[in-house]
Amino acid sequence: MRTIRFATFLAPILLPTYRFITHLLGQKLACPTELLVGTSYEQMLQSVDAGFVCGLAYVKLVRQPQAALEPLVAPILRGDRYGGKAVYFSDVIVHRDSPYYSFGDLRGRSWCYNERLSQSGYGVTKYHLAMIGETMGFFGEVIEAGYHHRSIRLVSSGKVDAATIDSHVLALAFRHHSDLAAYLRIIETLGPSTIQPIVVSRRLPRSLRREMRAALIEMHADSTARDEFDRALIQRFTSVNDDSYADIRAMQNAADAMDRSTWVQNGLAVNGGEARDIRR
Repeated sequence: MRTIRFATFLAPILLPTYRFITHLLGQKLACPTELLVGTSYEQMLQSVDAGFVCGLAYVKLVRQPQAALEPLVAPILRGDRYGGKAVYFSDVIVHRDSPYYSFGDLRGRSWCYNERLSQSGYGVTKYHLAMIGETMGFFGEVIEAGYHHRSIRLVSSGKVDAATIDSHVLALAFRHHSDLAAYLRIIETLGPSTIQPIVVSRRLPRSLRREMRAALIEMHADSTARDEFDRALIQRFTSVNDDSYADIRAMQNAADAMDRSTWVQNGLAVNGGEARDIRR
C-alpha cells in the first residue's frame, strides 16, 4: 500500500500532536503515513492526500473546479466554553498594561493577524468589522505576522496593540509559557466558528476514507493517545462534512458583500489602514 501523505497548515504549537495523529492513524490502518509542513494550499489540490487545514481555507479551496476535498473529522476541545461541540473562538488580545478594554478602543490602533486564509485570525475579524459597520479604515496599521505565535509575541512585547488569536492556540501558549499571563489580556471574544477539519482528497478510495474517519473518531479511546490528547487539550474527534462549515461560508459571504475597496490595501489590510507583512 502506498504512503498516505498528510500536510499541516495550522499553528506550529500543535505540530507534535499532528505528527502523533498521523503516525497512529498509519498504525491503525496498517499503511505508511508521513506528515509535512505545508507551504502552499495548492499542495492540497495536487500532491498530498490529507491535511490539517483552517476552515476558511477549506471553504475557499473547495470552490475551485479542480478541488476534490472532503472534511473527515474535527476536534472537540477540552473546556466548558466549547460545550462539547466542534467549535473554537477567536480571542482579541492586548498588552496587560494597555489602555484598551473593548474592541471599540482599538480604533486607529495597530492590529496583526496570522494570515489571510485563517478564520480565527483574519476571517472572523473581517466579519466582525462588517457586522458593526466598521469598514472604512478602523485600524491605523495592519500587520501580517505569518503565525499566531508571532502575533502573540508582537502584542506581549508591546510592538503591536492587538491581535485576534485562535482560542485553542492561545490556551496552549498560556500553558507552555506561564509568564504570558503577566503580559496579555483578552478584551473580546469573537465566534464561535466551526473548528479546523482534517480533510482528505477524494483521490483516495472511498473505503479508505471511511476507514480513516472511523479510526480518527475512535482514536481518543486508545491508551497511547490519551496523554497526547490531554497535552493538546483535545477531547476527541467527531465527524464533519461540508455543511459543517456553513457558518464560516456565511461569515465570509457577508464580509465579502461589502465594497472590496474598503477592505484590502496592497493585498494585506483588512480594512484600509496601512499594511505591513512581517512574515519574512
